Amino acid sequence: MPRRERNKFVKRGEIIEILIEDYAFGGKGIGRIRNEHGEFVVFVPNTIPGQKVKAQIKKSSKKYAEGKLLDVISRSEDELEIPYQDIPGAPYIYLPIEKQHDYKTASTLELFKRIGKVANIEDLLDEFVSSPNTFHYRNKMEYGFSAIGYDRTKKTDIDAFTLGFKRRGLWWCGENLNNDSGLFDADVENKLKEIRNYCEATGLEPWHAPKKEGFFRYFIVRKSYKTNQLLFNLVTTSYDLPKFNLNTFADYLVELFGNRVAGFLHTINDEIGDRTIATTGSIKLIYGEDKIVEELLDLNFEISIKSFFQTNPKCAEKLYSKVIDYALENKEAVDNSVVLDLFCGTGTIGQILASKANNTKIVGVDIVASAIKDAKENAKRNNIAGLEFYAADVGKFLTEHPQYKNKIRTIILDPARAGIAPKTLKKIINLNAERLVYVSCNPATQARDVEQLTQEGYNIKKVSLVDQFPHTAHIETVMLLEKK
Repeated sequence: MPRRERNKFVKRGEIIEILIEDYAFGGKGIGRIRNEHGEFVVFVPNTIPGQKVKAQIKKSSKKYAEGKLLDVISRSEDELEIPYQDIPGAPYIYLPIEKQHDYKTASTLELFKRIGKVANIEDLLDEFVSSPNTFHYRNKMEYGFSAIGYDRTKKTDIDAFTLGFKRRGLWWCGENLNNDSGLFDADVENKLKEIRNYCEATGLEPWHAPKKEGFFRYFIVRKSYKTNQLLFNLVTTSYDLPKFNLNTFADYLVELFGNRVAGFLHTINDEIGDRTIATTGSIKLIYGEDKIVEELLDLNFEISIKSFFQTNPKCAEKLYSKVIDYALENKEAVDNSVVLDLFCGTGTIGQILASKANNTKIVGVDIVASAIKDAKENAKRNNIAGLEFYAADVGKFLTEHPQYKNKIRTIILDPARAGIAPKTLKKIINLNAERLVYVSCNPATQARDVEQLTQEGYNIKKVSLVDQFPHTAHIETVMLLEKK
């Protein structure tokens, strides 16, 4: 067996300092190592051109390497000072939002050219939809407790009771959030250190990731933009639980946030895995209500602590409006007909479409049974007729319901990040619908699916990019495809 040639530029596990020179899709900065052997590319996620960064090599091949960002040594000249505490979940918060939009647009369109083989994608771009709120746009945040903290001054980990986020690149290490991150509710985040002090004063231990032991694990907060109310969930292990008074802690939250507190729940999670809510754990309501209400495009949705709901509801309204605009562009293909809403989640798009169309039957399908349960309850609450929801695998559902072939004019697709499985996509194509409205949270897999759709007779009519998550690499796309 021939001996594998050793990489002459970097090796796996090596920590390097590198200047980021370019930007690729998904927030991957491109750096280059130049030496006597030539030039070598290193991709480092969550970086931008002009930054000098410290990264650890995770993968290495003859042509390129991939690194994990450990620290930003010096910032790009495009970056500005901000009044917020930076966190790993917002790597581009120092970058002006217009510049973020430029990077996202260029890299996403390039992706459709390279993977989707759509040479004229620029001509098909309808709109870049920006988030109404650049800051404080999230309606949910999960803060983690840790027995190992990080000292930014000494640049090392320390033994400390922390509540905040994991330090970038250090799975065992947490970092305190001491003030507003600019992403969530400012009042909550500015008071998080008081909650941390309260918990530390009990003498109970925070979670120690390497040892996989401790009492305090997570503090989860959901917010309603409609009512401004907050739903809290404290996640702990069951060990030493009798030593912690949950009712007293609920009173403390009311003392901090007053009538903004809609409810407080307690979750037990004794699993050693890094998951906020365990499959075997229990959730108990301690105070108030276990749900809050949010509004999207004049429809109301009840949200529990475990419900899936769009993280940026104000921008979600813009996203859904674009989907509905594309669907109703040919209203004759929607009115007085059946529309399939595949991978429908909690059925939000289908409900909005049904409320704006005439005599339209929406058939929503999703494999997540709890999402379909929420969809049915929300449709009933909003008093919208003409909706049917099925908890089923989309591919299996289409096999078991052959009556839709050649009978559907419009299909809405909103799959998970992995995109649509090839066999399922083939079944969707075989339905022979006139029009597809394809929503994606991962343009890379959408571009892959688009290549097959165009080979099967669909043309992209238009596409919009929606910036649901400012200060991150994420971008959502809405695409209208029609049969040739």
